[in-house]
Amino acid sequence: MHDEFHRIRRLPPYVFAEVNKAKAAARAAGEDIIDLGMGNPDSPTPPHIVAKLVEAVQDPRTHRYSVSKGIPGLRRALAGYYRRRFDVGLDPETEVVATLGSKEGLANLAAAITSPGDTILVPNPSYPIHQFGFIIAGAAVRSIPASPDEEMLRALDRAVRHSVPKPTALIVNFPSNPTAYLADLDFYREIVAFCREHEIWIMSDLAYAEIYFGDKVPPSILQVPGAKNIAVEFTSLSKTYSMPGWRMGFAAGNAKLINALTRMKSYLDYGAFTPVQVAATAALNGPQDCVQDMRDLYRERRDVLIRGLHAAGWDVPCPDGSMFAWAPIPERYAPMGSVEFSKLLLARAKVAVAPGIGFGEHGDGHVRIALVENTHRLRQALRSIRSFLQSDTNGPWGADPDQATI
Repeated sequence: MHDEFHRIRRLPPYVFAEVNKAKAAARAAGEDIIDLGMGNPDSPTPPHIVAKLVEAVQDPRTHRYSVSKGIPGLRRALAGYYRRRFDVGLDPETEVVATLGSKEGLANLAAAITSPGDTILVPNPSYPIHQFGFIIAGAAVRSIPASPDEEMLRALDRAVRHSVPKPTALIVNFPSNPTAYLADLDFYREIVAFCREHEIWIMSDLAYAEIYFGDKVPPSILQVPGAKNIAVEFTSLSKTYSMPGWRMGFAAGNAKLINALTRMKSYLDYGAFTPVQVAATAALNGPQDCVQDMRDLYRERRDVLIRGLHAAGWDVPCPDGSMFAWAPIPERYAPMGSVEFSKLLLARAKVAVAPGIGFGEHGDGHVRIALVENTHRLRQALRSIRSFLQSDTNGPWGADPDQATI
């Protein structure tokens, strides 16, 4: 018998595990580790959403199996959100399905539409499920640049001309995890026109739609005329309403893709617990002050983090959206790569970050820093980082990086 199952053999070792192991060991030794590694919102879910959950769970009728595609009121609420936010009309019956977070929806749609050997175009670096959902389903993934610009468009053209078989699907994700890139509607128009011409499905991950900090408001790809002919978009309540553990997301758009995902899910789950769906409906239909409060909170944290890193001598771009900073590894540490640098930062500054290589090999020159601690803890982390960087002027191996022994 084989030592490992076929689909598991296609998954590389989980690169975050090394840093997580070191973090756990440090905490077990009593060290105070400030964890900026996982994008796990630390704010409580708004009270009116929690209250609706409590109310709904008191009704024993909600304790039975739910509806895999989402209760009708929830699907109508998502359609209402798209109408208000993007001026996009959706049919709640045929163009919306509720998912157990956007991650589950992406993975199950990949399984539903992929044939072994299909070529899928995925930005590199990107959120791991974007490529591994398709790899698990048997596809071959071709990496393209992650930035929403001419470089990505040229890569798409090369992929169509040189991939065998021709690509069948493209993943886009703006605001992006991990890079924090934002795309505008003009870029989406070019993507939609290209993919319509070459009959390529588009899957847009819009999980960070409401986390933006300037005048550049993230659009939906479904705003482009004709996009629903080829595109489906995934959204989530996890970040918008601080509901990560509730596992509530959606897919919306092309009716054929929505039907494929709905059919796949009908064999796999009975949907989220009904009170969770009722509370999610209240989130979408209820007061939205909490969304602005969330945005203001992340903006304040972003400003504290970026100013502090610059003061420490670490030049990190200021993100216009998402809940992450995509930080180039300081030049003198660059030869280490992102895993070893993350472990060094943990050991010397007691700060945990996510190694960039976990998001694809082209992310190895960066680490991802999540805005998931309050400003007091961020300032504490920044003091430690500054002390580490300024006391270690020659890097971890002295003057000669060729003599590195990590």
